[in-house]
Amino acid sequence: MSGLRAAGFPERAVRARARAGTAEVFPAADTYGTELYGAGAPAAGREGPDGPAGLDRLDGRDGLNGPDGLDGLRVAPPVFMPRRLEKLIELGREPSYEDVDLRTTVGGFPAELPLYLSAFGSTRAGSGDLGVAAGRQAARLGIPMVIGENMVPVHGYRRGGDGDHDGTRSALLARVAAYAETVADGVGGVVVQQSTEDADSEVWNLLYSDPGTRPLRDSGRLGFELKVGQGAKPGLGGMTVVGTAEAERLAGQFTVRDLLGDPGRRLRCATPGTFTEEIVRQQLRFMRNNFPLARTWVKFHPGRDIAHAAATAWAAGADAVTVDGAEGGTGWAPRVFLDQVGLPLGECLRRIGRPGGDLLAAGRIWEGGRAVRALALGATAVGLGRAALLAVDEDPRAGLVRLVEALALETRLLVSALGKYRTADLDPEDVWSPDTPAGSPALPVGGHS
Repeated sequence: MSGLRAAGFPERAVRARARAGTAEVFPAADTYGTELYGAGAPAAGREGPDGPAGLDRLDGRDGLNGPDGLDGLRVAPPVFMPRRLEKLIELGREPSYEDVDLRTTVGGFPAELPLYLSAFGSTRAGSGDLGVAAGRQAARLGIPMVIGENMVPVHGYRRGGDGDHDGTRSALLARVAAYAETVADGVGGVVVQQSTEDADSEVWNLLYSDPGTRPLRDSGRLGFELKVGQGAKPGLGGMTVVGTAEAERLAGQFTVRDLLGDPGRRLRCATPGTFTEEIVRQQLRFMRNNFPLARTWVKFHPGRDIAHAAATAWAAGADAVTVDGAEGGTGWAPRVFLDQVGLPLGECLRRIGRPGGDLLAAGRIWEGGRAVRALALGATAVGLGRAALLAVDEDPRAGLVRLVEALALETRLLVSALGKYRTADLDPEDVWSPDTPAGSPALPVGGHS
C-alpha cells in the first residue's frame, strides 16, 4: 500500500472488499449458526487493517446515512412481480439473481456492467502507478475508463520510443496503453477530458491523430469529455500541490500561488472555464464535427440548474452527460467546498427526472445499494472514483476487480429482488423515502432548477 487515505469515506470497507471480494457482501461465514442478524447489524465482521470492516458502515460520520437524498432511500421490492413471471416463462424455470443481465451501453460504449472508472486527473494520487493499474483492471472488467484533465499540461505528451529522451510514455499515454492492451474486443472505451489548459495543449487533436490510439478510435472506443465542472469543488478548476521547481515550470500555464504556509510547496490552480448554453452547444458541435469517430461526453458539476444543463447537452447531441454529485471526491480542494457547496447527487437526479439520454452518476459510489438507487432514479451507469483508487492501492493486480465483483453481486441480488432482470428496467418506484407519501415515487420525476 502507498499510504493513500480517504477521510470521511468508508475506506476500511472498500479495502476489505478489495481483499476478499464477494465474501464481503455477507456476514462472516464462521458466525453462521451462532449469530442472528437484523437491521442495524454490521454487514461484515472481518478485520481490516484499521479494525472491523463493518464499522465503516455504521459510523454516521462517514456520510453513509447523511442527508444527501440518496442514501436516505430504501430499495422497495413489490409483492406482485409480473416481470418475474415473464422471465419464468422465458427460461422455463424459476429465475434467480444470476439471471440478471448487467450488460449495457455506457455513453455509446458496450459495457459488461453499468459502471465506469471515474476521471483521475493530474493529481499525484491518480496520475501515477495507481492510475495505470486501475485502467488495466477496468479493461479486464470491460467497463469504460475516463482520464481527467490537465494530464498533458502537467506531465507532457510522450509516445515513448519515438525519440523521447528516456523512451517512456507520458502519464496519459501510459494509462491509455495499459487499458488498450488489456481490454477485450467489442467492449469498453477510453474517454479523455479536456479543460481550458488542455485545449491550449490540443489534447484531443493529439490523441485523435495518434497512431497508438487508432485501434480504439477506429473500433468506436475512443471518446472525449468536455469538463464543465466537478462535484468536490463546483465552480472551481482543478487544484494540486506542487514543489517550487514544478511551480516555476507550470507558472506560464496555471495560476500558482504561495498560500499553503510551506516554503517548499505551492498551490497550482486551473481555470474553471466559462460556459453558457450557447458555448456548450458550440463546443459539442465542434467535438462532433472535428472528431466524428469519437464519442462526446459532458461532465457537469452539481449546479442548481443541472436539469437545464443536462437537457442542453443531450439536445446538442452529447452521447452522455456525467453528473458529479457534491459527495464526489478529489485529490485536493478547499475545505469549505467539501461540505458546503453543490447539490447532493440524489437531488441532482431528482431535478433531472427522466433523462433525455445516457446519464452517468458519480459521487460516493462503492457498493451495490447506492448504485442501484442511483440507477433507479435515472442513471444509466455509475462511476467509481475514490473507491477504485483505494481498491487498487490495496491490491494493484486485482483489488478493483474484487471490489466490482462484490458490487455486481449486490446489484444482481437487489435487481432480482425487485422482480427485474435488467438495470434499464429500474425506475423511481423501486425506491422509497420516509418523507414520501404512500403510492408516490421516492423522488418526484421531473425537476426544477
